[in-house]
Amino acid sequence: MASAKPKKKNPRLASGRKRARQDVKLNAANTSLRSKYRTAVKNVEKAVLAGDKTKASELFATMQAVVDTIADKGIFHKNKAARDKSRLSTKVKALALAA
Repeated sequence: MASAKPKKKNPRLASGRKRARQDVKLNAANTSLRSKYRTAVKNVEKAVLAGDKTKASELFATMQAVVDTIADKGIFHKNKAARDKSRLSTKVKALALAA
């Protein structure tokens, strides 16, 4: 029972209270975008594993747009976004060459 989270104290200053309210909203937005990023990457990987060349290339195009926007917002580092795009593009290209 000792592992329960300690209760957070409310900030005294009005600016601190406002910052806490904003942080809740920002955290929810970032969590949603992070989930969107991971889902887009996962969908491309599933299409590649299934061997569906056309679907994989379509999903890859949409995934690139999602990854770029989220990297621009700073939710994931730009290098991580570039690395994910590069790895998936090689998988999609290998799928196209195999067919």
